Amino acid sequence: MKQNNQNESGSVNKKNAFGRFLDFIGSENLSLIIALVLLIFLITVVSGWVGLAGGNKFFTWQNLLNSLAQAIVISGLLALGETVVALGGFMDISIGSIASCGSVAAAGALVGSGAIGSLHIFPQNNVFFSILAGVVIGLIAGLINGMIVTKLHVNAVVATLGTQAAFAGAAFMLAPDGKPIGVVTQQNFTWLAQGRLFQNANVPALNGSKWTGIPVLTIILLVAVIIMHVVMRYTSFGRAVYAIGGNTTAARLAGINVNSMRVRMFMISGGVAGLAGVLLASRTTSGNPINGQGLEMQAMTAVFLGGTSTSGGKGTVFGTFLAVIIVGVLNNGMNLLGFNTFVQKVALGMLLVIAVAISQYRVLHAETVRKSSKK
Repeated sequence: MKQNNQNESGSVNKKNAFGRFLDFIGSENLSLIIALVLLIFLITVVSGWVGLAGGNKFFTWQNLLNSLAQAIVISGLLALGETVVALGGFMDISIGSIASCGSVAAAGALVGSGAIGSLHIFPQNNVFFSILAGVVIGLIAGLINGMIVTKLHVNAVVATLGTQAAFAGAAFMLAPDGKPIGVVTQQNFTWLAQGRLFQNANVPALNGSKWTGIPVLTIILLVAVIIMHVVMRYTSFGRAVYAIGGNTTAARLAGINVNSMRVRMFMISGGVAGLAGVLLASRTTSGNPINGQGLEMQAMTAVFLGGTSTSGGKGTVFGTFLAVIIVGVLNNGMNLLGFNTFVQKVALGMLLVIAVAISQYRVLHAETVRKSSKK
């Protein structure tokens, strides 16, 4: 009898431990973790069975830290901003173009070139004010998006599709004669993308690859994920966004200023996209008007793959982060296995369709359950 009690106690403890683990990651994200593990297994093991070479290079410090960890940062930041808008029931297609504007603005402020540099608002050769310039441009772009949606009552998809083209053109207007602004000599600025932390840590080699240190870019993304997670889960702003996405009428009756919140949502998306543009300029060593072109596809794929509902109100920052990793691993694995960029674009497009289809299925399933519970 005593032994049975001990067994029951042990099973309860194990259940509690598993429950705590689910609470930490979110039960809705468990499927994403399983999908990530399966994807890595396909790249590293199954690929060899079918005669594809390169999968054995996945688990090396060179690949994990220099390729994968840096490749997901820009799309990850864009996805975080997009998540805020999507949770509120909208979509921001202009984030790639906003990133381009942020890239040019940051580089221009840093070296005193282009439309931003010629205004002499920001001191030259100052990394902080360079970052600030990129973020401010993003905030202004987000404000424009928010005002179009709330004041002119234009559908968000249509509005941001239009501003996507407008901001893409604005990026060329901010650059001197539409040409990239080089920052290769600004080592303090390029350190944001090229710098490494803990390089001297005593970490053993991985598959013959030496430890290279953790990229500063990766640290920035992780800090952004933590901040966004706290904001969306533990603040009144985050709760208001979920409320608006879940039921706008109920949110308005609860005293939430819906239009004001919507503008803030787009401003956060724009500001984060502007920061992504700054890091793009640092990584490519130039503020190029086309730096952010096409990045919105990866961001939106990660948002919906991460479980954010297309109608808003459901989803998590952590789910988006896991999906960013999945998309990054997919692209990285296809590079290692020798697939060309055209195949990668097809795979990414199909992944976006699947992610949206899953999101729609969840919405319809939840609606079916709700109706059946009322009967």
